[in-house]
Amino acid sequence: MGPVLLSIGDFARMTYLSVKTLRHYHDIGLLEPAEVDPSTGYRRYTPAQVPLAQVIRRFRDLGMPLEELAAVVRAPDVDTRNAVIARHLAQMEDRLRQTRETVRSLRNLVDNPTAAVPVEFRSTAPTPVLAVRAVLDQDEVPGWLSPALTELYEALGTQVVPAGPPGALYAPTLFEAERGEVTAFVPVTGPAAPAATGRTQALILPATEYAVAVHNGPAEDLDRTFAALGTYVAEHAITVQAPLREHYLEGLLDAGHAHVEVCWPVFRTAP
Repeated sequence: MGPVLLSIGDFARMTYLSVKTLRHYHDIGLLEPAEVDPSTGYRRYTPAQVPLAQVIRRFRDLGMPLEELAAVVRAPDVDTRNAVIARHLAQMEDRLRQTRETVRSLRNLVDNPTAAVPVEFRSTAPTPVLAVRAVLDQDEVPGWLSPALTELYEALGTQVVPAGPPGALYAPTLFEAERGEVTAFVPVTGPAAPAATGRTQALILPATEYAVAVHNGPAEDLDRTFAALGTYVAEHAITVQAPLREHYLEGLLDAGHAHVEVCWPVFRTAP
């Protein structure tokens, strides 16, 4: 007697996977039927395939992309399979951390809808820097910035001494059109030769007048400091169409915490 065969409908009821989903999984080679009738095209499955289908459904419930799920199902050995699963779990933990931080920030925003910050006015002199530039979409910036700053420090090596904390310039179009130039930089004590990578370059940041506020807290709340600073600027100065500037006072950025000096370009109308 051959193996027990199940219709696709019965298999769908047993696994909570719809017929449409099972057909799609067959088409992409993720979960192939035990038998396909060559004349009718009817798919049939065996009870032994139910545990695999249940595993697939649970991973999909956890948001695992089909490409990663296929890597789990087709893994040649246990170590390879576990590595894919561990990578996905780490991504889930990171998303969970971000969700918790957003919930905390939202509760704080509801409880304290307005926040004032100390603001000072500062005039900067022309500043020699070693820099990396890129035109980015707004959502690309967080993933680009830390590696760019790391690249700059590696390019400096021991030959050029940083003259202050690293920072970044953000073109106005980044906020207005969700795409614009971002310049990551490290101030230096003198002219710096471009690194061999070809990405880094020596620049002189122009003299600019700024309204400055310091954010020292959750990165999720950085927008509140921007809002408070922007409100202060609207009441005490004139905004200049120039890049916003940030200084990262604790060096390279941390995903959950930000100690950042926010510099808003202005023209003062009163002392």
